[in-house]
Amino acid sequence: MSALVEARGLRRVLDGEVPTTLIDGIDMDVRGGEFLAITGPSGSGKSSLLYLLGLLDVPSAGEVTIEGRPTSKLDETARARLRLETLGFVFQFHFLLPEFSALENVALPMRALGRLDNDAIRARSHDLLASLGLGDHAHKRPDQMSGGQRQRVAIARALANDPKLVLADEPTGNLDTASTAQVISILRAMCGPGSGKSVVVVTHDPGLAAQADRRLNIVDGKVAP
Repeated sequence: MSALVEARGLRRVLDGEVPTTLIDGIDMDVRGGEFLAITGPSGSGKSSLLYLLGLLDVPSAGEVTIEGRPTSKLDETARARLRLETLGFVFQFHFLLPEFSALENVALPMRALGRLDNDAIRARSHDLLASLGLGDHAHKRPDQMSGGQRQRVAIARALANDPKLVLADEPTGNLDTASTAQVISILRAMCGPGSGKSVVVVTHDPGLAAQADRRLNIVDGKVAP
């Protein structure tokens, strides 16, 4: 499989009286169609690496290349556009807008990208929610849904612009056992040969990590054996 994302010499250092190194010279690839789990102890740099891969943070040194396009020199407008076009995000806490319905939350990335008209956005939002078993919940606000339902809405939102890569940071960390199993199944089903999608997930959950095609173990900001 070809590399969808390449990271070379990736470093992230927080400035301060005593600089803190979060990521220390990581080389890695994300292949097309793969499910990659990033594992390691708390504070090892897993989420920092994910934010660099997702263009949510800028490396202190090194390069992240997405579909052959270097990103370190892009301005924030170009980075934001590339995120909208290519990447989807799922976090431990769903970060849904509480005043919006599930349908409206899913529609937000499509409205930001601006490729579809209102009718097409509404139809795609409905279809995504229905595909995740939430067709009857489209008009509910987040506070009217369970934690597992809210996380599935967040997954639908991540898929709104049909991204090549979905990045998930502890997506099952706040869920009960049944909801965890459901989210793992959804993430696993997203990728594979012919899917056109890759998934990178940061997790402490051994059940989720076991579903991955490959694991990348991070210790003290470096790739560990």
